[in-house]
Amino acid sequence: MDRIKNTIIALTITLVLAAGAVFAAPETTHGRMSDNQRLTEHIRKELVTLPYFGVFDNLAFKVEGETVTLYGQVVRPTTRSDAERRVEKIEGVERVINQIQVLPLSSFDDSIRVRAYRAIFSSGGLYRYAMGANPSIHIVVDHGNVTLEGVVSNKMDAQLAYMAANGVPGVFSVTNHLRVEHAD
Repeated sequence: MDRIKNTIIALTITLVLAAGAVFAAPETTHGRMSDNQRLTEHIRKELVTLPYFGVFDNLAFKVEGETVTLYGQVVRPTTRSDAERRVEKIEGVERVINQIQVLPLSSFDDSIRVRAYRAIFSSGGLYRYAMGANPSIHIVVDHGNVTLEGVVSNKMDAQLAYMAANGVPGVFSVTNHLRVEHAD
């Protein structure tokens, strides 16, 4: 009886120690996010949840060690400063280089933004890209030049958005930087 009891205790201790070793093991790239991936995801989340970040803004960033460089174009100066402030507060970020461009105030560009929005999101099935708090297609207008940024499901949607923006009166040029989500 004592032998069975001792065997059960030994097995229990072995299982507890093995479980502790598994949970204490360093994270790997198999199934779990690395520190860099976690930092990148945290930065992305902070940027897309900025209060005035919208369809007419474009934000991007690059992480190099503990330095984060912010890129893009925004309509409001507060969005630029809020982005920098939020990223500075993230653990693991030591330095932020803010290269976000604030687009000039222009009623001409504002009217193009509204017309481009209506044209793009009323074309074909593109309305689905405008749904949600953060649309996946962003329309950047600078001095009458439109740049489409973001992600779409297929090449046809990217082409439809480009053609819709190109047909807006007053637009001088359209640059299509839309990426296809799962390009083969």
